[in-house]
Amino acid sequence: MRILGIDPALNKTGWGVIDVASDNMLQFVSSGIIKVNLDDTLLQKLSFISSEIEKIVKHYVPDEISIEETFLNKNPGTSLKLGHARGAIIISCLRGGKGNNIYEYGANKIKKAVCGAGKADKIQVAMMVKRILPKAEFTYDDESDALAAAICHVNNRKSFGY
Repeated sequence: MRILGIDPALNKTGWGVIDVASDNMLQFVSSGIIKVNLDDTLLQKLSFISSEIEKIVKHYVPDEISIEETFLNKNPGTSLKLGHARGAIIISCLRGGKGNNIYEYGANKIKKAVCGAGKADKIQVAMMVKRILPKAEFTYDDESDALAAAICHVNNRKSFGY
């Protein structure tokens, strides 16, 4: 079983791929970020994110995809733009044939699944991801957050009847 975790953002989307063995042992496969040109228009950014996610889905062929849900920022415009990015990501995953295998989790649920506390900070999340996936190599918090989303899905798959 291969799971793609995605931490959506407009400027720097994180992604991470893990494999789950039959005994629920997790193995790091790859991770990275999709970094847009900050001078691009919103539509150019969304197009770039979408095409990169499609490439990742085609290359790694995940069985299931775990995406962090949008949280509400103090600035409604920021939340709206993040929602656009998530929409572009979800459509790209659907194009990859994963429509019935996309799962969404709130940030607190992801943090709780990885750290045991829903209010864990990014440093704690990164440290726990490294403990759970010792071979994981990541540079950005966005990558560790994406891997955390994938780990969260592994921990919650039973609630989906697996």
